[in-house]
Amino acid sequence: MSHSHSHNHSHNHDLNGRNLLISILLNIVITAAQVVGGLLSGSLALLSDALHNFSDVVSLIISYIANKLVKRKASLKRTFGYKRAEILAAFINASTLIIVAILLIFEAVDRFQNPQEIESNLVIWLSIIAILGNGFSVLLLKDSSEDNMNMKSAYLHLITDMMASVAVLIGGLLMKYYQMFWIDSALTLAIALYLIWMGFDLLKESTKVLMLFTPDDIPVDKIIEEINAFDAIKNVHHIHVWQLNEEEIHFEAHVDFKTNITLTEFDIILKEIEELLHHKFEINHINIQPEFGKCDSKDVIVQD
Repeated sequence: MSHSHSHNHSHNHDLNGRNLLISILLNIVITAAQVVGGLLSGSLALLSDALHNFSDVVSLIISYIANKLVKRKASLKRTFGYKRAEILAAFINASTLIIVAILLIFEAVDRFQNPQEIESNLVIWLSIIAILGNGFSVLLLKDSSEDNMNMKSAYLHLITDMMASVAVLIGGLLMKYYQMFWIDSALTLAIALYLIWMGFDLLKESTKVLMLFTPDDIPVDKIIEEINAFDAIKNVHHIHVWQLNEEEIHFEAHVDFKTNITLTEFDIILKEIEELLHHKFEINHINIQPEFGKCDSKDVIVQD
């Protein structure tokens, strides 16, 4: 089993947890203000932004819990620990983005059919507050979002809400100075479509990880070619490659040897395979089952 992996990420997780907590508190305040303001002003766009902000709060709480869970140690009942908590959080958050977007589309269509006059001053000031609050949260999470799917999901929620608030502000100004009240519904529809566009890729990526799909950048055929090039190896088969979380890619396979080698000889070859897979393909957990003269399927992919 490969030993070439590292888990020195506790400082990053602590910093992420603190930044997430600050963002949660900010978004609770923004959501409450927008709900009250939306009801008083009659603005669907503002209520839509509040609904999206509420989904932000939920997603940030999920991300925060996942951030804490992932640090828990493995046990006999949970041999992988909670390493997939952040991937699951990313999946849930991406799903809520799309669900919220669909709800907004229905509301926007209904408002197009039944337009209402809106108190634009309240819309303008509350959207400015939301832009400032979400903008600060976006800055807090930007760096950690680049290499962590969970933090990316939280970051996407916040940046889409900031963009939505900018759109609501523009709509408020158009309603105030040009009485273009239809813009409220148009903006709601635009926000919803943007949420779907932003959420889909993250949903797809997190689904791939949860379904144990081979990572897109791992060329299995090339790996087979490289391992089969070893003089002592007759065949490599029964291969599984999957991504456990943001930091770990696992590889397991059966290797059929040409001769009945000793354990010492196998350990030497195993180390060479580990070095190859780690340095050339960035696979950091390797499990090889050696075989000689075994009558099993020699197919590369075997459905267990």
